[in-house]
Amino acid sequence: MPFDAPPANENLTTASIKIGDNWNNHLQYEVTSYIRSDKYTGLRHTLDHFQDLKGWKLINKLSLTSIDNSLQKGEFLRPMFDVSKVLQNSRKLQVGLSYSGEHNKLRNKLLDTLSYLSYAFNIWQAYIKSDNTKLNKWGFSFFTRNDLLPVQSKLIPVNKSYNYNVFTEFLRNERHQLKTTLTYRKLHILNNSISRQKEDESLLGRAEYFVNEWKGLVNGNILYELGAGQEQRRDYTYIEVPAGQGEYTWIDYNGNGIPELNEFEIAIFPDQKKFIRVFTPGNQYVKANYVQFNYSISIFPRAVISSTAHNGMKKLLSRTSTSSALQITKKDISTGKFEFNPFNKKLVDTTLISLNSYLSNTFFFNRTNTRWGFDVTNSITSGKALLQYGFESRSTKTLIGKTRLNLNRNFTGNLALRQVINELNTNGPKFNNRNYKIKQAGLEPSISYIHKSNLRLSLIYSFANKRNVIDSMERSVNHALTTELKYNILNNSTLNTKFTFNTIDFRAYPGAANTTVGYILLDGLVPGKNYLWGADYTRRLPGNIELSIQYEGRKPGSSKTVHIGRAFIRAIF
Repeated sequence: MPFDAPPANENLTTASIKIGDNWNNHLQYEVTSYIRSDKYTGLRHTLDHFQDLKGWKLINKLSLTSIDNSLQKGEFLRPMFDVSKVLQNSRKLQVGLSYSGEHNKLRNKLLDTLSYLSYAFNIWQAYIKSDNTKLNKWGFSFFTRNDLLPVQSKLIPVNKSYNYNVFTEFLRNERHQLKTTLTYRKLHILNNSISRQKEDESLLGRAEYFVNEWKGLVNGNILYELGAGQEQRRDYTYIEVPAGQGEYTWIDYNGNGIPELNEFEIAIFPDQKKFIRVFTPGNQYVKANYVQFNYSISIFPRAVISSTAHNGMKKLLSRTSTSSALQITKKDISTGKFEFNPFNKKLVDTTLISLNSYLSNTFFFNRTNTRWGFDVTNSITSGKALLQYGFESRSTKTLIGKTRLNLNRNFTGNLALRQVINELNTNGPKFNNRNYKIKQAGLEPSISYIHKSNLRLSLIYSFANKRNVIDSMERSVNHALTTELKYNILNNSTLNTKFTFNTIDFRAYPGAANTTVGYILLDGLVPGKNYLWGADYTRRLPGNIELSIQYEGRKPGSSKTVHIGRAFIRAIF
């Protein structure tokens, strides 16, 4: 039946009967008919049976659906049975055998051939499991599956697979918990002329570990996952959307008035966010292995050391804490071997299809102290993608140190030191003009005045020295002075205002400001003096309704002033 069938009168009728006893043994039969006035009819029979025979549990389900219309007729059969038993004298092990399958035949009445939508498969499985009521458990299963595809008027077997699966769960210990699962599959092709696959071996695995040890001194989790599959080469395009709803901006670098793929940048200001990137799958596939590794670990010495300790070293340790997180997702071209190591490939490796990684380490001192404290964070973010024109890789390395000091009840001071290395590499001939490696060093001191809980006034100075260390060696020196005001009015309204004066010394060849590197070095502004300002008014209305009115403006050098206004109404539940 086509999805765009015209309107018609529909009649749906269902009847069922069920017999059973007090031990939940039962047999149920149900029939449903579906009739449309456009001569489409459907009839479904379902049978559901459960029986407990001296500890052997039999579960049987059968569904048979037939359809008929002016062009097609078909049958859909879905059988399933499972027989299992808990061995009471063998630590309550559960053993079982099951079968499931689907047989879908859709036949063209005029040609008397099967539709390409027809298919069938059969799965036979044997399994053994430990006591399911225990917190620590394990299981092993083996199953075979064969698939059938249509050839003229018959369904022909095309492949058969052998699958082995093992899983474990160790949850009894509240401080250490582990879950694992591992599946190995061997695929055999029975008919090369119609099979859509090739003979293959694949391995899927996943392990999760949770720890909370020594009264909370160490806590975190680790995830490891591996597998194999087909990876498509992807193409992408940019689609224009209403201003503020996108992520990218178009800069006509060559002045031809035609948006080209190498002329889009990640937008900095809301009014420039007019485009989104849409990926489309290509028709080329690559056999790929993938591996994923994540961890998050935190250490709190204060959990085992009293903050009132008199020992100098213990007192120092009680004020510290650390946090570390790592996320790696990697895909590479299969060489006939499984991929186990998430760390053995670099961005420049030609067998690497995609790589996304994030590593962050933070050291805190006096984190909970209301008087003063500092923290240092080192993070690395990298990514590589396989696109139609080649590879695109990005990496960002950041080192940030922050210090805070409460001078008294009304004044607080902060200082941030930042060092960043931002890099982009592409190997497409039309995109190598976008490559850069920018090193940035900067500092940001600030001081704030706080009056009770309704007024906060801040003065912030920012300095940034950026330089591209490849190609044309462009450089910018940025000085910015910012004032911020936050005022709470009668506990139901908030006013935020901000004004920034920014002066940029840009040293490069003529026209460099209108390039990818120039856009990044200038933060979307222009050499010389830049002014930015904004205001945000939020008011809580009766009925949990929140009204927000926002205004932003900027005056980049001698360019025209840009004004942006937005209004929102939100319902808070």
